[in-house]
Amino acid sequence: MQLVIDIGNTRIKVAFFQNNEVKNFFLVTSVDELINATWFTDTKIEYALISSVAQYPENLIEIIKQKTTLVIFSATTPVPLVNKYKTAHTLGSDRLAAAVGGNFIFPNTNLLVIDAGTCLKYNFVNAQNEFLGGGISPGLQMRFNALHNFTAKLPLQDFEKNIPPLVGTDTTSSILSGVQNGILAEVEGIIHQYKEQYPNLKTILTGGDGDFFAKQLKNSIFADPFLVQKGLNIILNHNFNTQNIEKK
Repeated sequence: MQLVIDIGNTRIKVAFFQNNEVKNFFLVTSVDELINATWFTDTKIEYALISSVAQYPENLIEIIKQKTTLVIFSATTPVPLVNKYKTAHTLGSDRLAAAVGGNFIFPNTNLLVIDAGTCLKYNFVNAQNEFLGGGISPGLQMRFNALHNFTAKLPLQDFEKNIPPLVGTDTTSSILSGVQNGILAEVEGIIHQYKEQYPNLKTILTGGDGDFFAKQLKNSIFADPFLVQKGLNIILNHNFNTQNIEKK
């Protein structure tokens, strides 16, 4: 069993892989919750990779190292595509992992990977299997939070599964319309611009809010909720294959 831990802005995603397939997936809110989970402590792990958009928790790293050989994902970790991002040391590990996962599914193809989570991240890989970069904008909940936190009277709203009417007839429906219709228009527009620049573009959608976009977007999109974790597992395999890391 292979272990991939993805520490994001709001949650920790834990995936166990066997024969390159996701066998178990867990969401936890803290490192302590992960460390104390029986499914974590009782599972035999052949090797593991940990990725984080923030600092790496030393206590978790030490525990994993006692169980197995660990790859700590960083800007210097070898990946199975060419990284042409100008500031690779500032690139979020989740963005690169999503690009690797998408490139594995659609190699030698112009590819836009949209990760809809806390932030809305656009990650582009060209037909030469080169990661070039993309864009970052506020995600759904961040937009609702911003309207509430940076104004005096606007209430905090949660998004609705069904798309709201374009014309809001009160404050609540106006916020829902502005945020949800606005973010859908953004994503549709970005996809259109990429298609104009890069022929035969493929688009993959992932992330916590992926279902909302997959149901509402007019573009034909391939959706994979585990794309980042699959990308991290591919990177883990790539490092063992290329560096012959000795298993414990």
